[in-house]
Amino acid sequence: MPEEIPLQNSSLSGDEEEYLLQYTTDHSTEMDRVRRNRQNIFGRFFRQLWRYFTCQWETKYRDRSVAVGAETKESFPRNRIKNQKYNIITFVPLVLFLQFKFFLNLYFLLMACSQFIPGIRIGYPYTYWGPLSFVLLVTMIREAIDDYRRWKRDSEINSMKYVKLTKLGRVTVKSMKIKVGDLIVVEKDQRLPADMVLIRTSEKTGSCFIRTDQLDGETDWKLRLAVTSTQALNSDEELFDIAAQVYAEKPQRDIHSFIGTYSQTSPTVSRESLAIDNTLWCNTVLASGTAIGLVIYTGKETRSAMNNSEPRSKVGLLDLEVNQLTKVLFGAVISLASLMLCLKGFDGPWYKYMFRFVLLFSYLIPISLRVNLDMGKAYYTWCIQRDKRIPDTVVRSTTIAEELGRISYLLSDKTGTLTQNVMHFRKLHLGTVSYSNETFDEVASLLAQYHSQTPVSGHSQTLSSTRVITLRRILEASA
Repeated sequence: MPEEIPLQNSSLSGDEEEYLLQYTTDHSTEMDRVRRNRQNIFGRFFRQLWRYFTCQWETKYRDRSVAVGAETKESFPRNRIKNQKYNIITFVPLVLFLQFKFFLNLYFLLMACSQFIPGIRIGYPYTYWGPLSFVLLVTMIREAIDDYRRWKRDSEINSMKYVKLTKLGRVTVKSMKIKVGDLIVVEKDQRLPADMVLIRTSEKTGSCFIRTDQLDGETDWKLRLAVTSTQALNSDEELFDIAAQVYAEKPQRDIHSFIGTYSQTSPTVSRESLAIDNTLWCNTVLASGTAIGLVIYTGKETRSAMNNSEPRSKVGLLDLEVNQLTKVLFGAVISLASLMLCLKGFDGPWYKYMFRFVLLFSYLIPISLRVNLDMGKAYYTWCIQRDKRIPDTVVRSTTIAEELGRISYLLSDKTGTLTQNVMHFRKLHLGTVSYSNETFDEVASLLAQYHSQTPVSGHSQTLSSTRVITLRRILEASA
Protein backbone atom coordinates (compact mmCIF):
# COMPACT_ATOMS: atom_id res chain seq x y z
CA MET A 1 0.00 0.00 0.00
CA PRO A 2 1.29 3.41 -0.77
CA GLU A 3 2.42 5.41 2.11
CA GLU A 4 -0.05 8.01 3.11
CA ILE A 5 1.35 11.47 3.01
CA PRO A 6 -0.30 13.75 5.52
CA LEU A 7 -1.69 17.03 4.31
CA GLN A 8 0.48 19.94 5.12
CA ASN A 9 -0.85 23.38 5.85
CA SER A 10 1.05 25.83 3.75
CA SER A 11 1.67 28.66 6.08
CA LEU A 12 2.61 32.07 4.71
CA SER A 13 4.60 34.64 6.42
CA GLY A 14 2.92 37.85 7.53
CA ASP A 15 4.51 39.93 4.77
CA GLU A 16 3.49 37.48 2.04
CA GLU A 17 -0.10 37.27 3.28
CA GLU A 18 -0.36 41.04 3.53
CA TYR A 19 1.00 41.37 -0.01
CA LEU A 20 -1.59 38.91 -1.42
CA LEU A 21 -4.45 40.57 0.44
CA GLN A 22 -3.33 44.00 -0.76
CA TYR A 23 -3.07 42.75 -4.35
CA THR A 24 -6.57 41.23 -4.16
CA THR A 25 -8.03 44.43 -2.70
CA ASP A 26 -6.33 46.68 -5.24
CA HIS A 27 -7.38 44.41 -8.09
CA SER A 28 -11.03 44.33 -6.97
CA THR A 29 -11.02 48.10 -6.52
CA GLU A 30 -9.63 48.58 -10.01
CA MET A 31 -12.25 46.23 -11.47
CA ASP A 32 -15.04 48.08 -9.67
CA ARG A 33 -13.74 51.39 -11.03
CA VAL A 34 -13.62 50.02 -14.59
CA ARG A 35 -17.13 48.62 -14.20
CA ARG A 36 -18.51 51.94 -12.94
CA ASN A 37 -16.83 53.77 -15.81
CA ARG A 38 -18.45 51.42 -18.30
CA GLN A 39 -21.84 51.97 -16.69
CA ASN A 40 -21.50 55.75 -16.65
CA ILE A 41 -20.01 56.17 -20.11
CA PHE A 42 -23.41 56.01 -21.80
CA GLY A 43 -24.91 58.44 -19.31
CA ARG A 44 -22.09 60.93 -19.86
CA PHE A 45 -22.37 60.49 -23.62
CA PHE A 46 -26.08 61.31 -23.72
CA ARG A 47 -25.66 64.23 -21.30
CA GLN A 48 -22.90 65.72 -23.42
CA LEU A 49 -24.97 65.11 -26.56
CA TRP A 50 -27.93 66.97 -25.06
CA ARG A 51 -25.70 69.84 -23.95
CA TYR A 52 -24.27 70.03 -27.44
CA PHE A 53 -27.70 70.34 -29.06
CA THR A 54 -29.05 72.74 -26.45
CA CYS A 55 -25.77 74.71 -26.11
CA GLN A 56 -25.71 74.14 -22.34
CA TRP A 57 -22.09 73.60 -21.38
CA GLU A 58 -20.73 73.66 -17.87
CA THR A 59 -18.67 76.80 -17.49
CA LYS A 60 -15.57 76.84 -15.31
CA TYR A 61 -14.89 80.38 -14.20
CA ARG A 62 -11.34 81.53 -13.53
CA ASP A 63 -9.56 84.68 -12.51
CA ARG A 64 -7.50 86.60 -15.06
CA SER A 65 -4.81 89.19 -15.64
CA VAL A 66 -5.69 91.59 -18.44
CA ALA A 67 -2.99 93.76 -20.00
CA VAL A 68 -3.80 97.42 -20.63
CA GLY A 69 -3.50 98.33 -24.31
CA ALA A 70 -2.57 94.82 -25.50
CA GLU A 71 -4.52 91.91 -26.93
CA THR A 72 -5.35 88.99 -24.68
CA LYS A 73 -4.24 85.58 -25.90
CA GLU A 74 -6.60 83.63 -23.62
CA SER A 75 -10.02 82.61 -24.87
CA PHE A 76 -13.10 83.96 -23.16
CA PRO A 77 -16.83 83.81 -23.96
CA ARG A 78 -18.11 85.94 -26.79
CA ASN A 79 -19.78 89.18 -25.83
CA ARG A 80 -23.12 88.00 -27.18
CA ILE A 81 -26.53 88.10 -25.52
CA LYS A 82 -28.79 85.12 -26.13
CA ASN A 83 -32.26 84.88 -24.59
CA GLN A 84 -33.73 82.35 -27.00
CA LYS A 85 -35.34 79.19 -25.64
CA TYR A 86 -34.99 77.04 -28.76
CA ASN A 87 -32.81 76.38 -31.75
CA ILE A 88 -33.48 74.59 -35.04
CA ILE A 89 -32.89 71.14 -33.55
CA THR A 90 -34.62 71.49 -30.18
CA PHE A 91 -37.67 73.52 -31.24
CA VAL A 92 -40.07 70.71 -32.18
CA PRO A 93 -39.07 68.22 -29.42
CA LEU A 94 -39.19 70.80 -26.65
CA VAL A 95 -42.48 72.33 -27.76
CA LEU A 96 -44.11 68.90 -28.00
CA PHE A 97 -42.71 67.89 -24.62
CA LEU A 98 -43.99 71.06 -22.97
CA GLN A 99 -47.42 70.65 -24.56
CA PHE A 100 -47.91 67.01 -23.67
CA LYS A 101 -47.12 67.79 -20.05
CA PHE A 102 -50.71 69.03 -19.92
CA PHE A 103 -53.26 66.33 -19.25
CA LEU A 104 -55.65 67.74 -21.88
CA ASN A 105 -53.20 67.33 -24.77
CA LEU A 106 -51.94 63.97 -23.52
CA TYR A 107 -55.51 62.65 -23.23
CA PHE A 108 -56.41 63.60 -26.79
CA LEU A 109 -53.12 62.17 -28.04
CA LEU A 110 -54.03 58.78 -26.56
CA MET A 111 -57.53 59.04 -27.99
CA ALA A 112 -56.16 59.85 -31.44
CA CYS A 113 -53.63 57.00 -31.32
CA SER A 114 -56.36 54.54 -30.35
CA GLN A 115 -58.07 55.09 -33.72
CA PHE A 116 -55.29 53.13 -35.41
CA ILE A 117 -56.50 49.98 -33.62
CA PRO A 118 -59.33 48.43 -35.70
CA GLY A 119 -61.01 46.74 -32.73
CA ILE A 120 -61.83 49.98 -30.91
CA ARG A 121 -62.11 52.40 -33.82
CA ILE A 122 -65.38 54.32 -33.74
CA GLY A 123 -64.83 56.96 -36.42
CA TYR A 124 -62.41 58.50 -38.85
CA PRO A 125 -58.92 59.23 -37.48
CA TYR A 126 -58.91 62.79 -38.79
CA THR A 127 -61.78 63.65 -36.42
CA TYR A 128 -59.32 63.20 -33.56
CA TRP A 129 -56.03 64.12 -35.19
CA GLY A 130 -57.40 67.27 -36.83
CA PRO A 131 -58.26 69.27 -33.67
CA LEU A 132 -55.13 68.05 -31.86
CA SER A 133 -52.88 68.98 -34.77
CA PHE A 134 -54.50 72.41 -35.00
CA VAL A 135 -53.88 73.04 -31.28
CA LEU A 136 -50.24 72.01 -31.61
CA LEU A 137 -49.81 74.08 -34.78
CA VAL A 138 -51.17 77.22 -33.12
CA THR A 139 -48.91 76.65 -30.12
CA MET A 140 -45.84 76.14 -32.31
CA ILE A 141 -46.57 79.29 -34.30
CA ARG A 142 -46.97 81.29 -31.10
CA GLU A 143 -43.76 79.92 -29.60
CA ALA A 144 -41.90 80.54 -32.85
CA ILE A 145 -43.08 84.16 -32.97
CA ASP A 146 -42.06 84.74 -29.33
CA ASP A 147 -38.64 83.20 -29.90
CA TYR A 148 -38.17 85.23 -33.09
CA ARG A 149 -38.93 88.42 -31.19
CA ARG A 150 -36.39 87.46 -28.55
CA TRP A 151 -33.82 86.81 -31.26
CA LYS A 152 -34.60 90.16 -32.86
CA ARG A 153 -34.16 92.05 -29.58
CA ASP A 154 -30.89 90.21 -28.94
CA SER A 155 -29.67 91.07 -32.44
CA GLU A 156 -30.36 94.76 -31.89
CA ILE A 157 -28.34 94.76 -28.66
CA ASN A 158 -25.53 92.67 -30.12
CA SER A 159 -25.27 94.99 -33.13
CA MET A 160 -24.98 98.23 -31.17
CA LYS A 161 -21.92 100.25 -32.22
CA TYR A 162 -19.17 101.28 -29.78
CA VAL A 163 -15.87 103.09 -30.12
CA LYS A 164 -12.76 101.03 -29.48
CA LEU A 165 -9.45 102.67 -28.67
CA THR A 166 -6.48 101.13 -30.54
CA LYS A 167 -2.88 102.04 -31.31
CA LEU A 168 -3.96 103.25 -34.76
CA GLY A 169 -6.75 105.41 -33.39
CA ARG A 170 -10.42 104.97 -32.67
CA VAL A 171 -12.45 102.37 -34.56
CA THR A 172 -16.12 101.40 -34.42
CA VAL A 173 -17.01 97.84 -33.42
CA LYS A 174 -20.23 95.98 -32.71
CA SER A 175 -21.08 94.90 -29.21
CA MET A 176 -20.70 91.21 -30.08
CA LYS A 177 -17.15 91.83 -31.37
CA ILE A 178 -15.88 93.28 -28.09
CA LYS A 179 -13.28 91.09 -26.38
CA VAL A 180 -11.57 90.95 -23.02
CA GLY A 181 -8.73 93.47 -22.96
CA ASP A 182 -10.35 96.01 -25.30
CA LEU A 183 -10.40 99.68 -24.39
CA ILE A 184 -13.96 100.91 -25.00
CA VAL A 185 -14.98 104.56 -25.09
CA VAL A 186 -18.48 105.10 -23.66
CA GLU A 187 -20.37 108.34 -24.10
CA LYS A 188 -23.04 109.86 -21.89
CA ASP A 189 -26.42 108.03 -21.87
CA GLN A 190 -24.84 105.01 -23.56
CA ARG A 191 -25.30 101.47 -22.34
CA LEU A 192 -22.25 99.60 -21.08
CA PRO A 193 -21.66 96.59 -23.38
CA ALA A 194 -19.55 94.50 -20.96
CA ASP A 195 -18.07 94.48 -17.46
CA MET A 196 -15.18 96.92 -17.38
CA VAL A 197 -12.70 98.60 -15.08
CA LEU A 198 -12.85 102.40 -15.31
CA ILE A 199 -9.51 103.59 -16.72
CA ARG A 200 -10.10 107.26 -17.60
CA THR A 201 -12.92 109.79 -17.63
CA SER A 202 -13.39 113.19 -19.20
CA GLU A 203 -13.66 114.75 -15.73
CA LYS A 204 -10.45 116.07 -14.20
CA THR A 205 -11.36 114.47 -10.88
CA GLY A 206 -11.49 111.03 -12.53
CA SER A 207 -15.07 110.37 -11.50
CA CYS A 208 -18.31 109.67 -13.30
CA PHE A 209 -21.84 108.57 -12.50
CA ILE A 210 -23.79 105.55 -13.77
CA ARG A 211 -27.42 104.50 -13.64
CA THR A 212 -27.98 100.93 -12.44
CA ASP A 213 -31.77 100.71 -12.61
CA GLN A 214 -31.59 97.91 -15.20
CA LEU A 215 -29.26 95.92 -12.94
CA ASP A 216 -30.46 96.34 -9.36
CA GLY A 217 -33.64 98.42 -9.72
CA GLU A 218 -32.15 101.47 -7.99
CA THR A 219 -32.80 104.79 -9.71
CA ASP A 220 -30.16 106.82 -7.88
CA TRP A 221 -26.84 107.46 -9.58
CA LYS A 222 -23.73 105.60 -8.47
CA LEU A 223 -20.31 107.27 -8.26
CA ARG A 224 -17.43 105.53 -10.02
CA LEU A 225 -13.73 106.42 -9.82
CA ALA A 226 -11.05 105.86 -12.44
CA VAL A 227 -7.68 104.26 -11.73
CA THR A 228 -5.44 107.02 -10.39
CA SER A 229 -2.36 106.13 -12.44
CA THR A 230 -4.15 106.06 -15.79
CA GLN A 231 -6.27 109.12 -15.04
CA ALA A 232 -3.05 111.10 -14.49
CA LEU A 233 -1.90 110.46 -18.07
CA ASN A 234 -1.90 113.44 -20.41
CA SER A 235 -3.80 111.75 -23.24
CA ASP A 236 -5.67 108.57 -24.07
CA GLU A 237 -2.96 107.47 -26.51
CA GLU A 238 -0.47 107.15 -23.65
CA LEU A 239 -2.36 104.07 -22.47
CA PHE A 240 -0.46 102.12 -25.14
CA ASP A 241 2.92 103.40 -23.92
CA ILE A 242 2.69 101.97 -20.44
CA ALA A 243 3.25 98.40 -19.24
CA ALA A 244 0.35 97.64 -16.92
CA GLN A 245 -2.16 94.94 -16.24
CA VAL A 246 -5.34 94.49 -14.24
CA TYR A 247 -5.91 91.41 -12.12
CA ALA A 248 -9.60 90.51 -11.78
CA GLU A 249 -11.17 87.82 -9.64
CA LYS A 250 -13.15 85.03 -11.25
CA PRO A 251 -16.68 86.00 -12.32
CA GLN A 252 -19.14 86.27 -9.46
CA ARG A 253 -22.87 86.93 -9.20
CA ASP A 254 -22.51 89.58 -6.52
CA ILE A 255 -22.93 92.99 -8.15
CA HIS A 256 -21.91 94.89 -5.02
CA SER A 257 -18.35 93.60 -4.61
CA PHE A 258 -15.20 93.25 -6.68
CA ILE A 259 -11.61 92.29 -5.91
CA GLY A 260 -8.87 93.38 -8.29
CA THR A 261 -5.45 94.94 -8.57
CA TYR A 262 -3.87 97.40 -10.99
CA SER A 263 -0.12 96.88 -11.47
CA GLN A 264 2.16 99.12 -13.54
CA THR A 265 5.85 98.43 -14.22
CA SER A 266 6.75 101.06 -16.83
CA PRO A 267 7.50 103.97 -17.10
CA THR A 268 6.75 104.20 -13.36
CA VAL A 269 6.07 101.46 -10.86
CA SER A 270 2.72 101.63 -9.10
CA ARG A 271 0.16 99.27 -7.61
CA GLU A 272 -3.45 100.01 -6.70
CA SER A 273 -6.25 97.96 -5.21
CA LEU A 274 -9.49 97.93 -7.18
CA ALA A 275 -12.95 97.71 -5.66
CA ILE A 276 -16.55 98.09 -6.74
CA ASP A 277 -16.07 101.87 -7.12
CA ASN A 278 -13.68 101.24 -10.03
CA THR A 279 -16.04 99.05 -12.09
CA LEU A 280 -18.64 99.60 -14.79
CA TRP A 281 -21.03 96.66 -14.99
CA CYS A 282 -22.78 95.59 -18.16
CA ASN A 283 -26.32 96.91 -18.80
CA THR A 284 -25.71 100.02 -16.70
CA VAL A 285 -25.85 103.45 -18.34
CA LEU A 286 -23.21 106.17 -18.15
CA ALA A 287 -24.95 109.23 -16.72
CA SER A 288 -22.20 111.86 -16.98
CA GLY A 289 -19.14 112.62 -19.04
CA THR A 290 -17.15 110.23 -21.21
CA ALA A 291 -15.45 107.12 -19.86
CA ILE A 292 -12.81 104.68 -21.10
CA GLY A 293 -13.06 101.19 -19.69
CA LEU A 294 -10.92 98.06 -19.88
CA VAL A 295 -13.09 95.01 -20.61
CA ILE A 296 -12.58 92.23 -18.05
CA TYR A 297 -15.75 90.09 -18.43
CA THR A 298 -17.83 89.41 -21.54
CA GLY A 299 -20.91 87.43 -22.50
CA LYS A 300 -22.03 84.82 -19.99
CA GLU A 301 -19.42 85.93 -17.47
CA THR A 302 -20.85 89.42 -16.94
CA ARG A 303 -22.67 90.19 -13.70
CA SER A 304 -25.98 90.83 -15.44
CA ALA A 305 -25.88 87.55 -17.41
CA MET A 306 -24.97 85.50 -14.33
CA ASN A 307 -27.93 86.97 -12.42
CA ASN A 308 -30.38 86.19 -15.22
CA SER A 309 -32.21 82.87 -15.12
CA GLU A 310 -32.39 80.56 -18.10
CA PRO A 311 -35.31 81.18 -20.48
CA ARG A 312 -38.23 78.94 -19.62
CA SER A 313 -41.82 78.41 -20.69
CA LYS A 314 -44.20 80.20 -18.38
CA VAL A 315 -47.58 78.74 -17.49
CA GLY A 316 -50.42 80.91 -16.25
CA LEU A 317 -52.97 80.10 -13.59
CA LEU A 318 -55.68 79.81 -16.22
CA ASP A 319 -53.86 76.97 -17.97
CA LEU A 320 -53.37 75.16 -14.67
CA GLU A 321 -57.03 75.56 -13.78
CA VAL A 322 -58.11 74.22 -17.19
CA ASN A 323 -55.76 71.28 -16.71
CA GLN A 324 -57.34 70.47 -13.32
CA LEU A 325 -60.86 70.77 -14.74
CA THR A 326 -59.86 68.39 -17.52
CA LYS A 327 -58.92 65.78 -14.93
CA VAL A 328 -62.30 66.23 -13.23
CA LEU A 329 -64.09 65.77 -16.57
CA PHE A 330 -61.99 62.70 -17.29
CA GLY A 331 -63.17 61.23 -14.00
CA ALA A 332 -66.76 61.93 -15.10
CA VAL A 333 -66.09 60.19 -18.45
CA ILE A 334 -64.74 57.10 -16.68
CA SER A 335 -67.80 57.04 -14.39
CA LEU A 336 -70.25 57.28 -17.30
CA ALA A 337 -68.38 54.60 -19.26
CA SER A 338 -68.43 52.27 -16.25
CA LEU A 339 -72.14 52.88 -15.77
CA MET A 340 -72.90 52.07 -19.38
CA LEU A 341 -70.75 48.95 -19.18
CA CYS A 342 -72.66 47.78 -16.09
CA LEU A 343 -75.97 48.30 -17.88
CA LYS A 344 -74.75 46.36 -20.90
CA GLY A 345 -73.12 43.55 -18.93
CA PHE A 346 -69.62 42.12 -18.76
CA ASP A 347 -70.16 39.41 -21.36
CA GLY A 348 -67.70 39.23 -24.27
CA PRO A 349 -64.69 41.50 -24.66
CA TRP A 350 -65.93 43.98 -22.08
CA TYR A 351 -62.64 45.91 -22.01
CA LYS A 352 -63.12 46.85 -25.66
CA TYR A 353 -66.61 48.13 -24.94
CA MET A 354 -65.24 50.04 -21.96
CA PHE A 355 -62.70 51.82 -24.14
CA ARG A 356 -65.34 52.53 -26.79
CA PHE A 357 -67.58 54.13 -24.19
CA VAL A 358 -64.65 56.30 -23.07
CA LEU A 359 -64.13 57.37 -26.67
CA LEU A 360 -67.80 58.17 -27.12
CA PHE A 361 -67.96 60.26 -23.96
CA SER A 362 -64.64 61.98 -24.67
CA TYR A 363 -66.53 64.85 -26.27
CA LEU A 364 -67.33 66.00 -22.73
CA ILE A 365 -63.76 67.33 -22.67
CA PRO A 366 -63.75 70.24 -25.14
CA ILE A 367 -60.48 70.50 -27.00
CA SER A 368 -61.88 73.60 -28.68
CA LEU A 369 -61.53 75.35 -25.33
CA ARG A 370 -57.76 75.14 -25.62
CA VAL A 371 -57.92 76.52 -29.16
CA ASN A 372 -60.07 79.45 -28.04
CA LEU A 373 -57.71 80.21 -25.17
CA ASP A 374 -54.65 80.26 -27.42
CA MET A 375 -56.34 82.46 -29.99
CA GLY A 376 -57.64 84.74 -27.24
CA LYS A 377 -54.15 85.15 -25.76
CA ALA A 378 -52.73 86.05 -29.15
CA TYR A 379 -55.44 88.69 -29.70
CA TYR A 380 -55.00 90.02 -26.16
CA THR A 381 -51.27 90.60 -26.63
CA TRP A 382 -51.96 92.24 -29.99
CA CYS A 383 -54.34 94.70 -28.31
CA ILE A 384 -51.87 95.45 -25.49
CA GLN A 385 -49.07 96.39 -27.87
CA ARG A 386 -51.37 98.69 -29.85
CA ASP A 387 -53.12 100.40 -26.96
CA LYS A 388 -52.65 104.17 -27.33
CA ARG A 389 -52.98 104.68 -23.56
CA ILE A 390 -49.82 102.63 -22.91
CA PRO A 391 -47.53 103.45 -25.85
CA ASP A 392 -44.28 101.58 -26.50
CA THR A 393 -45.46 98.55 -24.53
CA VAL A 394 -43.75 95.30 -25.50
CA VAL A 395 -45.28 91.91 -24.64
CA ARG A 396 -42.36 89.55 -24.16
CA SER A 397 -44.45 86.44 -23.47
CA THR A 398 -47.84 85.68 -25.03
CA THR A 399 -48.54 82.75 -22.68
CA ILE A 400 -49.30 84.76 -19.52
CA ALA A 401 -50.66 88.04 -20.85
CA GLU A 402 -54.10 87.31 -19.36
CA GLU A 403 -52.55 87.21 -15.87
CA LEU A 404 -52.56 91.03 -15.85
CA GLY A 405 -56.32 90.90 -15.41
CA ARG A 406 -55.99 88.80 -12.24
CA ILE A 407 -53.81 91.20 -10.28
CA SER A 408 -55.55 92.20 -7.03
CA TYR A 409 -52.71 93.69 -4.98
CA LEU A 410 -49.47 95.32 -6.05
CA LEU A 411 -46.82 95.40 -3.33
CA SER A 412 -43.85 97.76 -3.42
CA ASP A 413 -40.92 98.31 -1.09
CA LYS A 414 -40.80 102.07 -1.68
CA THR A 415 -42.67 104.83 -3.45
CA GLY A 416 -39.97 105.40 -6.05
CA THR A 417 -40.79 102.07 -7.69
CA LEU A 418 -44.27 103.19 -8.71
CA THR A 419 -43.65 106.91 -9.11
CA GLN A 420 -40.95 109.09 -10.59
CA ASN A 421 -38.43 110.62 -8.22
CA VAL A 422 -38.54 114.03 -9.95
CA MET A 423 -38.42 117.27 -7.98
CA HIS A 424 -40.05 120.39 -9.41
CA PHE A 425 -38.98 123.86 -8.33
CA ARG A 426 -41.76 125.75 -6.54
CA LYS A 427 -40.26 128.39 -4.25
CA LEU A 428 -36.87 129.38 -2.82
CA HIS A 429 -36.55 130.96 0.65
CA LEU A 430 -33.28 132.63 1.65
CA GLY A 431 -33.59 134.50 4.90
CA THR A 432 -36.36 137.06 4.52
CA VAL A 433 -36.40 136.92 0.72
CA SER A 434 -38.61 134.50 -1.22
CA TYR A 435 -38.38 133.64 -4.92
CA SER A 436 -40.91 131.72 -7.02
CA ASN A 437 -41.27 130.88 -10.68
CA GLU A 438 -42.68 134.32 -11.40
CA THR A 439 -39.76 136.20 -9.81
CA PHE A 440 -36.93 133.81 -10.56
CA ASP A 441 -35.78 135.97 -13.48
CA GLU A 442 -34.43 138.37 -10.85
CA VAL A 443 -32.29 135.57 -9.44
CA ALA A 444 -31.04 134.82 -12.93
CA SER A 445 -30.04 138.46 -13.47
CA LEU A 446 -28.23 138.59 -10.12
CA LEU A 447 -26.30 135.44 -10.96
CA ALA A 448 -25.43 136.79 -14.40
CA GLN A 449 -24.22 140.05 -12.85
CA TYR A 450 -22.07 138.24 -10.33
CA HIS A 451 -20.39 136.04 -12.93
CA SER A 452 -19.84 138.84 -15.44
CA GLN A 453 -18.74 141.33 -12.75
CA THR A 454 -20.66 144.01 -14.72
CA PRO A 455 -23.78 145.74 -13.49
CA VAL A 456 -27.10 144.81 -15.06
CA SER A 457 -29.26 147.68 -16.29
CA GLY A 458 -32.00 148.49 -13.87
CA HIS A 459 -30.39 146.72 -10.93
CA SER A 460 -27.01 148.38 -10.44
CA GLN A 461 -28.39 151.32 -8.46
CA THR A 462 -30.91 149.34 -6.37
CA LEU A 463 -28.87 146.43 -5.08
CA SER A 464 -29.18 146.54 -1.34
CA SER A 465 -26.98 144.81 1.16
CA THR A 466 -29.72 142.25 1.81
CA ARG A 467 -29.75 141.18 -1.81
CA VAL A 468 -25.98 140.95 -1.89
CA ILE A 469 -26.12 138.58 1.06
CA THR A 470 -28.93 136.68 -0.66
CA LEU A 471 -26.85 136.39 -3.82
CA ARG A 472 -23.96 134.96 -1.85
CA ARG A 473 -26.24 132.41 -0.25
CA ILE A 474 -27.59 131.40 -3.64
CA LEU A 475 -24.08 130.90 -4.96
CA GLU A 476 -23.07 128.91 -1.91
CA ALA A 477 -26.17 126.73 -2.24
CA SER A 478 -25.55 126.08 -5.94
CA ALA A 479 -21.84 125.33 -5.51
